Amino acid sequence: MTVGIFIGSLLGAMALGMPIAFALLVSSVALMFFMGNFDSQIIAQNLINGADNFPLMAIPFFMLAGELMNAGGLSKRIVDMAMTMVGHIRGGLGYVAIIASLLFASLSGSAVADTAALGSILIPMMVKSGYDVNRSSGLIASGGIIAPIIPPSIGFIIFGVASGVSITKLFMAGIVPGILLAVGLTVTWAIVARRDKVQVQPRKSLKEILIAMRKGIWALFLPIIIIGGLKGGLFTPTEAAVVAAVYALFVGLVIYRELKISDLHRVFVHAAKMTSVVMFLVAAALVSSWLITVANLPAQMIGMLGPVLDHPLLLLVAINLLVIIIGTAMDMTPTILILTPVLMPVIIQAGIDPVYFGVLFIINNAIGLLTPPVGTVLNVMCGISKISMEDIMKGIWPFLLVQVIVLILLILFPSLVLVPLDWFTT
Repeated sequence: MTVGIFIGSLLGAMALGMPIAFALLVSSVALMFFMGNFDSQIIAQNLINGADNFPLMAIPFFMLAGELMNAGGLSKRIVDMAMTMVGHIRGGLGYVAIIASLLFASLSGSAVADTAALGSILIPMMVKSGYDVNRSSGLIASGGIIAPIIPPSIGFIIFGVASGVSITKLFMAGIVPGILLAVGLTVTWAIVARRDKVQVQPRKSLKEILIAMRKGIWALFLPIIIIGGLKGGLFTPTEAAVVAAVYALFVGLVIYRELKISDLHRVFVHAAKMTSVVMFLVAAALVSSWLITVANLPAQMIGMLGPVLDHPLLLLVAINLLVIIIGTAMDMTPTILILTPVLMPVIIQAGIDPVYFGVLFIINNAIGLLTPPVGTVLNVMCGISKISMEDIMKGIWPFLLVQVIVLILLILFPSLVLVPLDWFTT
């Protein structure tokens, strides 16, 4: 009954058009009334405690780092560098998009921010060169969801806080799956791009390639610093976020000099607005998380899934099917925050590695960013390309299919995640 009260009040509030954060608070109040222990002070206290969390401080700093990179010219130089290397190949701008998506992912950790930045740069160029706009938009949107998987991933930070799993281990475990997604997109693009009669970019000389690499090297140092620092134990993920923001600020102001002092107010305000939305959502969800624990919902979920607890593969398939369905109607962050406290006790009871599950869970949620009608990345890409949801779905389905195939491979072969994790964390 408590499960029905929680889900019913949550879905009811969302159906009325209430923002997710407020819908979570409404479902929390409904659950407290049902249990007969309503107390507004408990809600306020848990709301504050939800945001007062040191690991969560990584989110505003990584968001700020992303804003500083876009304003400071780091993003543009990554695209320029990829262009000089593969722009002359048939379908080259698509390969540029994939390489840039992988590099952008290692800088900001936000799928929406990466998609918006890359789409605004590449879509006009691809359309001008004769590429199919639907397929190009689908590729860039699909590349954008690598961001929550490659460190520094905001999705992993939120999952780590909600589950108690090491964020550093989650970061390290996401590297190989993120690369596999990029490889899958590359193979798919090589097949589908044959249909387009496009204008090929002129081959760049060795001198031009070296110049582009010299200009872009400062941007490439950032993921090396973050991953190297985390692997070497030099700093925590939260400290890595501060390092990323300071580094991006320094490079934009001093090295590239595209970021002006007068721009900082705009950049800081925009990053603060984005952060406030995410942090309030996290705080509201952690109120629900506390009540889920008090109401003993995880134990009820374990009882419902009892028949498959002894079959981890079947359990993972069932959970991933559930997340795929939910992902069509709910954004990534609330899905993580709502399902994590319910599912983690089930995962631990079944003997599944929590870090491994976290990688599958975040990849599945990232794929949800590409599924209509709520898919955030999909909607952002439609706005940038000025095409309808129906049109972009025509172009995105091959890339969406290959990403689902990668997820299935990771479910069937856990060593694809666990073996690299052992290497990165030793």
